[in-house]
Amino acid sequence: MKKIVVITLIIFFKISPIYAEISDKIKRIYIGNLDAKINIIVYESLTCSHCANFHINVLPDLKKDFIDNGIAKIEFRHFPLDGAGFNAAKIAQCKNDGKSDILNILYLNQPKWIKGKTIEEVNKNLKKFLIEEKITLDFNLCTTNKKIEEFILNDRIEGAKKFKINATPTIIINDKKFEKSLNYKNLKKTLEKLI
Repeated sequence: MKKIVVITLIIFFKISPIYAEISDKIKRIYIGNLDAKINIIVYESLTCSHCANFHINVLPDLKKDFIDNGIAKIEFRHFPLDGAGFNAAKIAQCKNDGKSDILNILYLNQPKWIKGKTIEEVNKNLKKFLIEEKITLDFNLCTTNKKIEEFILNDRIEGAKKFKINATPTIIINDKKFEKSLNYKNLKKTLEKLI
């Protein structure tokens, strides 16, 4: 009987479309040409208002002036500051397609889902928001997937060890920490020097 149950579970997971959302290798979320001269890494937390501000007020100009024309690539790395940010990062990573669509939707609509006094309330609001936005994924599968958890935690550990990150967002440009005040004007000046 146990063999039948195990075989049934293996077949279900191999053909289930939900299982297909998560492959063995977790893909990094990025925008731009992989071979771009300038590599920008952003360490961020989905519950960070400054990170949302970056996505709303800096990223569109950065994309228009440097990413869309192939000069730069931006890679988003996870540095969750709390449990809600950790779960939201798992959701952003869950489709595992390398695209930033879900990540951007979560940042651009942060006030709609980041409310509640407990992690359970925030999760409930996040789940409700995803349904309203017609984002189809299995919330429980995404938030309990150990490979995704490990991937996100490794981002955080690497950021803290390699770049001494202790706040979000933190920008890394060609392996050097961007130390100026984070606004588009300062970022643009720094990037122009690298062209």
